[in-house]
Amino acid sequence: MQNYYQKEIETASREELLKIQNEKIVKQVKHVYENVPYYRNLMDKKGVKPEDIKSVDDIKKLPFLSKDDLREAYPYGLMGTDLKNCVRIQSTSGTTGKRVVAFYTQKDIDIWEECCARAIVAAGGTQDDVCQVCYGYGLFTGGPGLNGGSHKVGCLTLPMSSGNTERQIQFMMDLNATILCCTPSYAAFIGETLEEKGYKPEDNKLKAGIFGAEPWTEEMRRGIEKSLGIKAYDIYGLTEISGPGVAFECEEQSGMHINEDHFYVEIINPKTGEVLPDGEKGELVFTSLDKEGFPLLRYRTKDICILSRKKCSCGRTHVKMTKPMGRSDDMMIIRGVNVFPSQIEAVLLKEGYTPNYKIVVDRVGNNDTFDIYVEFTPGQFSDKISDIQTAEDKLKGAMRTMLGIGPKIHLVAPKSIERSEGKAVRVIDKRKLHD
Repeated sequence: MQNYYQKEIETASREELLKIQNEKIVKQVKHVYENVPYYRNLMDKKGVKPEDIKSVDDIKKLPFLSKDDLREAYPYGLMGTDLKNCVRIQSTSGTTGKRVVAFYTQKDIDIWEECCARAIVAAGGTQDDVCQVCYGYGLFTGGPGLNGGSHKVGCLTLPMSSGNTERQIQFMMDLNATILCCTPSYAAFIGETLEEKGYKPEDNKLKAGIFGAEPWTEEMRRGIEKSLGIKAYDIYGLTEISGPGVAFECEEQSGMHINEDHFYVEIINPKTGEVLPDGEKGELVFTSLDKEGFPLLRYRTKDICILSRKKCSCGRTHVKMTKPMGRSDDMMIIRGVNVFPSQIEAVLLKEGYTPNYKIVVDRVGNNDTFDIYVEFTPGQFSDKISDIQTAEDKLKGAMRTMLGIGPKIHLVAPKSIERSEGKAVRVIDKRKLHD
């Protein structure tokens, strides 16, 4: 039996979805043009008027928005309604430049929570479940989004926020949590801590995990599933578009269904802006079809992925996106070679190491240095220098095969790399001293 939160729309025919999208885009472009002077100026510069947009086929006529625009328009320049109609803000973590502040009306929050509810139900959630939300609360969208989705489904919600792993485990075990929501690196950390405490996977009542907010590989998924005894589902979102729940995995675990009744998606060539057909790899671009407070049109996410409309066994008809295969902006170019952290993680897991690592890139003179610090697992650990050297050389060879470039490998003692209880910081690029 298939589980849906809103079956009619989640299994709607392509024709029905297209009809919804066409109606919404005409209304939304008019709304944005009339209420967002910043975007109206971009449209005027491009010579586009709202009446030129008659269906989603015409979206390609509209100008793109990027994070640079969001910084330039900060804080109120992209609001789509009066401040009195907005009831909340959420904000990005602000790793570079100004923070991105997104505004929400009550309707925006209701839609966002419904999208998160769809994700929870797709992972097997019902009103009989206990949903433990360990994403950060506050400005970060993870906690509030899944918290609201859990309420909509009717789960007993444990609003734990991130950190305090001892307390997380106490509540998980005492209250028989069945669904865990957090970053994948924190899920792995919880699994590791449970094992240290002598718990076996079958000792907890968890059945599913909904993990997002950072890149993770299939190998990492299998490791989490094994350590916690669960099925691990991916969820995708970004503050600029609403938060988690823009797309989510079903039981097929072969890509994330995008909630197409609320978000129109395109894949573009990141260099030229040309729209690419389904099946081609490119940059993900989203248009919010019914957002009121912060209605972004053609927002460039910088996430690289592929779209697929192949029929899904779960019965959902909404297009699927792959896991992001890296980002066009956090891709590192080292000695002229494109390197994604997800490639490094894939090698580590394949070679039997934990996903606890740190990448340090620097420049000495005109040459890039590339160091990767990796923990031995307790079973691999050796204090013999010759053993360590052999293992480092083997891992360096595997990295060179994957990346086309050989990093310097530093194998360190188990648990010596600082653990993350929130979003893992994997990369330290000392070449980027200025934003």
